[in-house]
Amino acid sequence: MRRRSTDPAAIEAEIAHLHSLARDALRRHWRVIFGRPPPADLSKDLLRRMIAYRLQERAFGGLDRESLRFLHGLARHGGPPRRRLKPGTVLVRDYQGQRHTVTVVCDGFDWQGATYPSLSAIARAITGTAWSGPRFFALARGNGAPHAAIRMQVRVRAAMARNPRAE
Repeated sequence: MRRRSTDPAAIEAEIAHLHSLARDALRRHWRVIFGRPPPADLSKDLLRRMIAYRLQERAFGGLDRESLRFLHGLARHGGPPRRRLKPGTVLVRDYQGQRHTVTVVCDGFDWQGATYPSLSAIARAITGTAWSGPRFFALARGNGAPHAAIRMQVRVRAAMARNPRAE
């Protein structure tokens, strides 16, 4: 969005004024700012925040291309970009008394001499039930967030796989 010179105090005052407006007045303000009616189910708080953002964007400029590309990627994929494991990384999981070793290869994951397209396919083959592969191999918690200690173990194992004499 194009930048135009505006006094920051004036923008701050205009944003502060939004807090005193009723929902109908915010909806009218939206129409003026965005040039179209707001979505019917937006809350008063969200209307106010989006109008405030647009006011600041017009006054001080919008996001750079890199930030926009990142946000579009989040919107397209429904979350942060997937973490990529480098080929050569070795994942180890003990399950029911048996150690399972998976090596990341260029076109998937190698387990017991076969290449699988995903960790989830390997977890399913090991357990016989549907599992999240990253969760099964402790790369992510139940909510999908990675464990810090596990990330470090994966990096150490990857380094050891690249340089076996380091043991």
